[in-house]
Amino acid sequence: VEVKIEVVIPEKERSKEEMSPNGKASPLIYKVNGTARHYHLEEHPIASNPYHNPKDVVEASVCHVKDLENGQMREVDLGCGKALLIKESGEFHAMGHKCPHYGAPLVKGVLSKGRVRCPWHGACFNIGTGDIEDFPGLDSLPRFQVKIEKDKVYIRASKQALQTQRRTKMMAKCISLSNYNLSSTNVLIIGAGAAGLVCAETLRQEGFSDRIVMCTMDRHLPYDRPKLKKWLFLQSMDSHPEQIALRPKEFFCTYDIEVLTEMQVAAVDIKNKTAVFKDGFKMEYNKLLIATGNTPKALSCKGKEVENVFNIRTPEDANRVVKLATSKNVVIVGASFLGMEVAAYLAERAHSVSLVELEEVPFKKFFGERVGRAVMKMFESNRVKFYMQTEVSELREQEGKLKEVVLKSGKVLRADVCVVGVGAVPATGFLKQSGINIDSKGFIMVNKMMQTNIPGVFAAGDAVTFPLALRNNKKVNVPHWQMAHMHGRIAALNMLAHGMEISTVPYLWTAMFGKSIRYAGHGEGFDDVVIQGDLDELKFVAFYTKSDEVVAVASMNYDPIVSKVAEVLAAGRTIRKRDVETGDMSWLTGKGS
Repeated sequence: VEVKIEVVIPEKERSKEEMSPNGKASPLIYKVNGTARHYHLEEHPIASNPYHNPKDVVEASVCHVKDLENGQMREVDLGCGKALLIKESGEFHAMGHKCPHYGAPLVKGVLSKGRVRCPWHGACFNIGTGDIEDFPGLDSLPRFQVKIEKDKVYIRASKQALQTQRRTKMMAKCISLSNYNLSSTNVLIIGAGAAGLVCAETLRQEGFSDRIVMCTMDRHLPYDRPKLKKWLFLQSMDSHPEQIALRPKEFFCTYDIEVLTEMQVAAVDIKNKTAVFKDGFKMEYNKLLIATGNTPKALSCKGKEVENVFNIRTPEDANRVVKLATSKNVVIVGASFLGMEVAAYLAERAHSVSLVELEEVPFKKFFGERVGRAVMKMFESNRVKFYMQTEVSELREQEGKLKEVVLKSGKVLRADVCVVGVGAVPATGFLKQSGINIDSKGFIMVNKMMQTNIPGVFAAGDAVTFPLALRNNKKVNVPHWQMAHMHGRIAALNMLAHGMEISTVPYLWTAMFGKSIRYAGHGEGFDDVVIQGDLDELKFVAFYTKSDEVVAVASMNYDPIVSKVAEVLAAGRTIRKRDVETGDMSWLTGKGS
């Protein structure tokens, strides 16, 4: 386990501070305003005695050496907490047993080539270090000592680590704030979502010790945006911003990550490396990350300005919708992920929930017609009424507040609240005259290292298109929470000239009525869907194919199949359509294509 210890070094020992853990001079040097600076880690692991408090240590025999075969995992109890015991290539490893993201039991996940993949949302952890290697989530896992005595396996662990089941990686702090004025920073991050925060944290984890400034139009510190609509976890549509914060306020202070809230960038001057804010304030930067996400589309119909019509974008939006919708009539426009998840959440709270959608079936383009119909049937059995293949023509009001929603089909729906989920556009309008390449849809175009066409300018998250290795480097937009995390990490590493290319497999999930659909890959343009299991029972796995190749997979009540497929795709192996049609699963173990 890595224990964070603050070390005060005398002035005469200061030179040793710039040494790497192996005693050699660190080659990691970064130039700021023409001045070379060494990286500086504020905390140093003490390898000789990782357990600084003997009272905090527990040691227990957990099994016989022959109880586990290679490639097996077991959840073991040490008395004051549990650990995950793993055997791979003849060696035992032990680490935290819960995914730090949402607490999934990792013993039900997938072990492959030195890492464990979470069965719920696909985060990956190195079994040798506990470090997080793929997302979502910010924290790594604690790693515990394993020893073998008389054919028994013992685990020695910190009681605190067993209880918390998470570990924040060591980070540097800023040592040069006094060298900057308010209008100058080394790294400027526009946007404070997952991509921006992971970028900032990765820089600090890699030892970067100069100024980092994040700016956001939001009034809050970075928060878990999916929790605004994924009610299954923490019932967060009626929660407070602090409850869904990705990091507490103290974290940003500790690691000198400055966050400017309610600050909108109006333009970027790439020639002078300056961001111009809406209020006229200007900030110079050395490296820039643009991670502004997207902006929800609004309705364009008559009456769109009436009260109680919402795009759920902030905690305040979510709380307002819940308050107004309770025991009232709700109309949701758009059977998108947002629309469907909100409908599922409100079905038990509202008097009625109606969902209006232009397509024939929800999720048809994403999950296919058969899966879409199965999901639609589940919603109908939970009192959600669908109005398909139609649009909203008018929003009618009474005393300024929404009263009715009129459809183009002529149907009039009673409505006290309307939630709009009809898609989004990239929030990149402020870049139009910047010289940064943007495609016809407004997406920022980046390469595999998240670099734009302008040196020193990177972009990440929902607002970009990037080459997806899984689809032969096709330029795609993948607006998923997991992918935004990875974008941020790759951008940070390449700000530090690591030459790291993105190769992760897209992974997403959606939760409705206590059931989750998990999805991995990129199925855009699929031409067939192969179903295994029972759609009527909502226990199935769907393989999305293009020609003879499986390009994506979705499942419900079929864990951990999606994580298994994600590991196969991450290894660069091809899954053939004929394999999933015949039910041959040899490809899961590497025996197939």
